[in-house]
Amino acid sequence: MPDLIHGGDSAAAVSSLRSAVMLLSRRLKHQRVDESLSPTEMSVLGTLARCGSATPGELARKEHVQPPSMTRIVALLEAKGLVRLEPHPDDRRQKRVSQTEQAEAMLEESRAKRNVWLTHLVEGLDEDEWATLRAAAPVLEKLAHL
Repeated sequence: MPDLIHGGDSAAAVSSLRSAVMLLSRRLKHQRVDESLSPTEMSVLGTLARCGSATPGELARKEHVQPPSMTRIVALLEAKGLVRLEPHPDDRRQKRVSQTEQAEAMLEESRAKRNVWLTHLVEGLDEDEWATLRAAAPVLEKLAHL
């Protein structure tokens, strides 16, 4: 693949993309249903929703935090009734963390709120801008998972 980002125009486009994605992400994070949860706690719940149950160590790796920090986060989420700890089926020294029905409902409500907010923003675009954004969505999705 050719070196795409080191030319002046490409470097400026990467910088603009980074800035726009970060700003939009920050604004989306403020569209939460439960303000008592930190962004990290919400992220852990989202990971459990996407990936299913996991050990605290697995969650720490996925969330890029240290295991002791994840242990504290899991304890806070458990105290709020959003996760439950269950024995690991293969290793009795380990626990598996899974989301509760309360967490699932809260995440769904939060997604719906964010979708409504983003829909209002999109309504401010013209048809060409909306078409460009629709076409870019799969590429942004790919970037998010590389």
